[in-house]
Amino acid sequence: MTDGHTSLGMPQLPAPDFPADVRARLEADAKDVIARYPSSRSALLPLLHLVQSEEGYVSRTGIRFCAEMLDLTTAEVTAVVTFYTMYRRKPSGDYQVGVCTNTLCAVMGGDAIFEELKEHLGVGNDETTTDGKVTLEHIECNAACDFAPVVMVNWEFFDNQTPESAKRLVDDLRAGRPVEPTRGAPLCTYKQTARILAGFPDERPGAVEATGGAGPASLVGLRLAKGEPLAPRVVHPRAEARDSEPRDNGTEVGEE
Repeated sequence: MTDGHTSLGMPQLPAPDFPADVRARLEADAKDVIARYPSSRSALLPLLHLVQSEEGYVSRTGIRFCAEMLDLTTAEVTAVVTFYTMYRRKPSGDYQVGVCTNTLCAVMGGDAIFEELKEHLGVGNDETTTDGKVTLEHIECNAACDFAPVVMVNWEFFDNQTPESAKRLVDDLRAGRPVEPTRGAPLCTYKQTARILAGFPDERPGAVEATGGAGPASLVGLRLAKGEPLAPRVVHPRAEARDSEPRDNGTEVGEE
């Protein structure tokens, strides 16, 4: 409550503007983005990434800038910012470390990785280390189930992680040591990633050529469609034991 009124979490206006030189640079970039769309308001998502590339999150100033450039209200911009989780609402680290805790990654070890990283870094979900290097969060599925459990750093893939490998990863990030994703483009900072997502050229060496294919599980259906032979099925020992257990009618699985 403030002065008898309920706060709805909306930005307090007027928000401060960017410094003149920053404003001029962002305006030039924003006009470039807006020109790509038949309707200016369609440029809101990339413009939010643009202001995020400047400050590392979408501030009140960034919301004001987007609203003014697109002739929208700050309420309209705020509604979009608060809907999408890729837009940060508070200062974040140079590296956004996201641990997938959706169903498959969770049961394959994602939950354990997330818990150990919280303890190792001394932060909770959506919190940043004191050195400003790493922001930790749990994330939803990133369509990499073949490689579960998956950790994302600034939306680049680190596949088949364990608690130990994930802790080495964040230690390397904090120490400034080179880190290479399992597949895809080279790693860059969160601000640099935001500028790429705003639609500006990806200038990382080898980024355009970088790629990452599907894993073996996803390719099974393709091989079946092509009539190709499949690799022998790997059966867990518990599954073999379960298959040999007699059913209620006295028959074993596979004997019918």
